[in-house]
Amino acid sequence: MNENTKGRMQLLIARIVVYAILIFLSVLCLFSFYMLIVNASRSNAQLQAGFRLLPQDNFLTNLKNAWTDASINIPRGMLNSFIVAAACAVLTTYFSALTAYGIHAYDFKFKKAAFLFIMAVMMIPPQVSAVGFIQLVYKFKLTNNFLPLILPSIAAPVVFFYMKQYLESVLPMEMVEAARVDGSSEFMTFNRIVLPIMKPAIAVQMIFSFVSSWNNYFIPALILDKAEMKTVPIMIAQLRSADYSKFDMGKVYMFILLAILPVMIVYIFLSKSIIKGVTSGSVKG
Repeated sequence: MNENTKGRMQLLIARIVVYAILIFLSVLCLFSFYMLIVNASRSNAQLQAGFRLLPQDNFLTNLKNAWTDASINIPRGMLNSFIVAAACAVLTTYFSALTAYGIHAYDFKFKKAAFLFIMAVMMIPPQVSAVGFIQLVYKFKLTNNFLPLILPSIAAPVVFFYMKQYLESVLPMEMVEAARVDGSSEFMTFNRIVLPIMKPAIAVQMIFSFVSSWNNYFIPALILDKAEMKTVPIMIAQLRSADYSKFDMGKVYMFILLAILPVMIVYIFLSKSIIKGVTSGSVKG
């Protein structure tokens, strides 16, 4: 066997091993979603009987029971979560991109200090400031209001850092200078030139911000107590903490499945943008 044939065989074996590992990891990740669908199709008695690999015949019954549950309003909860998550995604990505553009494109006296300050804020866990934030919310009587959940998303240091790294990779300053010479205002330059260039990065961060806000339970649970204002995570916790004699695990699994469907749809339709945004931001242009 010559060297070329041996090299091809080694490359083929390495490729087979890599694909086998990727397939195994994919199956491992998707198995949890499959089991969620299976459990959502089983009755409470069937779930208590033990593990089953195949779906049962209670899917529509569980869907009806969850959708028409008197203690929770699933359509309203999903609408509330969508309003908060969508608003947070838009505000987070736009203002983080704008801040990143300001730090990247301008030279000013405290530029380095501003960057270091934002990075320092990124190191602070949200739980540290939660008590003071909740006190502020109660002081301004903003409980049962979506504003305390949406407005803080304007300041997102992690998203800012990603946007800045992306701008350094893909934005030629000559393009910005040419726009200024042509008389374009700074906001026009940002909105018409910089934002289109940043579409992959914006798509990635919008998805991540949407998912993070959709799954957020900690702060909403502290400031939302009216039934018509509650979001999906609060309703799931409320359903799980119901009276044990009335506890229907099949209904809980169905609600969890309904809760993650919007997230799964977002990932399916925007998966190409995620891959493009991650790969483009990791290569210097």
